[in-house]
Formats: sequence, structure tokens, C-alpha cells
Amino acid sequence: MAFPTAVNSQITDAVSQANTKVLGEAPAIALGNLYQATAQALSIAAQNAVSNQQQLNVITQAATTLGVTTLYSLDTAVDASGSADALKS
Repeated sequence: MAFPTAVNSQITDAVSQANTKVLGEAPAIALGNLYQATAQALSIAAQNAVSNQQQLNVITQAATTLGVTTLYSLDTAVDASGSADALKS
């Protein structure tokens, strides 16, 4: 119990207990905030990795499509040039 003051001792004790409760909870709240911030940062990093992988797959598919189209058009161009040479002679 607190020393005699102008305020009722029960009020002084209640305020002291409330302050002690806040001080006692502070480390746990700080660690909770740290864990939550770390979890959010890691989840955003994982989300960015997935997004980058999806974009890489889109680029790879576009490059493959362009390559296949180029390969198919080369055969046609060779046939066309061969036909033109045959017509000249």
C-alpha cells in the first residue's frame, strides 16, 4: 500500500497497479509487433517472388512463340526464294 497522501490510498494503489501492468506488458507487446512486422515482410517477399516468376514465365512463353514463328517462317522464305530462282531459269 502507498504512503499516506492527500489522495485516497486505494486510488493511489489502483493507479500504481495500472502503471505496473503497462510496464509489465510492454516487452510482450514489443515482441508481438516485431513478429508481426517480420511476418508481413516475409510474406511480401514471397509474394514478390511469385510475381517475378509469373512474369518470367510470360516472357519465356513470348520468346518461345517468337522463336517458333521465326523457324516456321524461315522454311517458307527458303521455299519462296527457291521457287523464284527456279522461275528465273
